[in-house]
Amino acid sequence: MLRKALSLLVLAVGCSIVSAGPYAPPAEQPGSTAIYMDDPNFISWATGITLERGYVDINDPLKGYASYGSDANALGPANGDSYGIVSLGDGGVAVLTFANPIADGPGYDFAVFENAFSDTFLEIGFVEVSSDGNNFFRFGSVSLTQTSTQAGTFDSLDTTNLHNFAGKYRQAYGTPFDLEELENINPLLNVNRVTHVRIIDVTGCIEVSYRSYDSQGHKINDPWPTPFSTGGFDLDAVGVIHEKTVLADFNGDGIVNFYDYSIFAAAYLSKPGDGNWDQRCDISEPADNVIDMLDFMWLVDEWLNTERWYAQ
Repeated sequence: MLRKALSLLVLAVGCSIVSAGPYAPPAEQPGSTAIYMDDPNFISWATGITLERGYVDINDPLKGYASYGSDANALGPANGDSYGIVSLGDGGVAVLTFANPIADGPGYDFAVFENAFSDTFLEIGFVEVSSDGNNFFRFGSVSLTQTSTQAGTFDSLDTTNLHNFAGKYRQAYGTPFDLEELENINPLLNVNRVTHVRIIDVTGCIEVSYRSYDSQGHKINDPWPTPFSTGGFDLDAVGVIHEKTVLADFNGDGIVNFYDYSIFAAAYLSKPGDGNWDQRCDISEPADNVIDMLDFMWLVDEWLNTERWYAQ
């Protein structure tokens, strides 16, 4: 394949080493997974946010916290520019919520937008999801960027060395995530009822005190320091491709009926760790990790309701 042939090519860009890796290339190139912000597959966007900003330079807290942009900039459709964002700072965290839970459907289920102005000047972040707002589970991510030399403030990254990091693509193009990758990772996560998405800035420093690791144990080298009010991951938006509007449709056939009732009955009164525990049936708001009458009342309320696609 062409990508394998290019793997021997090494380009010196600034102080960083950029080489063709095994993962998807930049937006609009063959094989890219980037999704443009106006793609009709986006059916909704984040409606709420809780923000915990990080320092502009984790190695020098006296410089203060990242401060650019308001929380509201990350809500609603992507802006696709360098300004309508909120900066997280080193290790900063943003937790997004939605009008309806995100659900696992065919292919990608949601996408995260950052504001990189080019295909190589990137700031990346970890992505985690939760079904209850308390227990979060991280997508496996891989960074093959060299770690012998720290990537400097204005150095470049190669997207083909990055996998499952938010911020992999330039502004106006979302990095997509597939909830199927997390199916059965833990009984506390229901991939058909994801209520929270958490974005965590990857500090990018390779020094022992501050380094981060990917899911394979690689150190992550990301441009650092970024000692500005705009430092760290710059969140533009989170777009939803598949959502769950009928929570009691446990088997995913688009309608709440006796098939779903039988699933519920088998899990009734169970808790995580029980042999008959079924996370799909914990549908009361908020989820309370027990299948009880609160969940049954929700099932009754949604009886014979259908998903929007059911009659299509």
